[in-house]
Amino acid sequence: MSEHALPLPTSAVRWRRPLPGFGLGLGLGLTWLGLIVLLPLAALILRSGGLGLDGWLRAIGDPRVIASLKVSFATAFIAAVCSLFGGALIAWVLERYRFAGRRLLDALVDLPFALPTAVAGITLAAIYDENGWIGQLLQPFGIKLVNNTTGIVIALIFIGLPFAVRTLQPVLEALGREQEEAAASLGASRLTTLRRVILPELLPALLTGFSLAFARGLGEFGSVIFIAGNLPMKTEIAPLLITIRLEEEGGVTAAIVLATLLLLMSFACLVAINAASALFAHGSRRDG
Repeated sequence: MSEHALPLPTSAVRWRRPLPGFGLGLGLGLTWLGLIVLLPLAALILRSGGLGLDGWLRAIGDPRVIASLKVSFATAFIAAVCSLFGGALIAWVLERYRFAGRRLLDALVDLPFALPTAVAGITLAAIYDENGWIGQLLQPFGIKLVNNTTGIVIALIFIGLPFAVRTLQPVLEALGREQEEAAASLGASRLTTLRRVILPELLPALLTGFSLAFARGLGEFGSVIFIAGNLPMKTEIAPLLITIRLEEEGGVTAAIVLATLLLLMSFACLVAINAASALFAHGSRRDG
């Protein structure tokens, strides 16, 4: 080494982060999260807690409330399952094949994210109505897709499908084709490859996509009310009943209880997502 080639001071070569340090960054992040997300949710939970056990039992015991919760949970679950299978197929096609219009199809997946839910509801109702493009084809067979729970499921699949696709796509991209080709070279059938090689890798993403679609479906409002018919005790969803109760005299208690139940259920789905991800990550490290 030349005598003129002196090492640079440590401070001169120290890597500087483009954003503030951990303490300041964490403080700003938590402040933003608290003001925008946690504070309104905490206010709702505190308000519902102040109702007492009697207030909760009266609100939950209302037959109309029970019916709306059954409709919301049942349709959200069915729609999440359908979104999961449909989303998995779309994600597989987008990642495993190259064809004309692929980029357009990939962009259309995000359309439900950008489209106002009310516009989506009106469009779906117009298409599946008995006089719509699809509804009129099914009308001679006595199949009705609007003003019933089937219409609700259709609307929830529309808004839940992107969650499944976008959750699975990165996993399929990272998975590659090497493991599939290796299994095929060893004589494994397509079904065996799917069951023993692909599905174990996709299972965490499948659970995440299902949970996100289910949680989104529980709180959906705009795209559902135009296609559901909103019949009390039959096709009335819980978010709509919350709005109705708020407009009624003395109905605030029921609205708060319903809103809190939906909030807790959505939160439980997110907790389940994180728990499942941690469980599978731990299992992968142990197997490795």
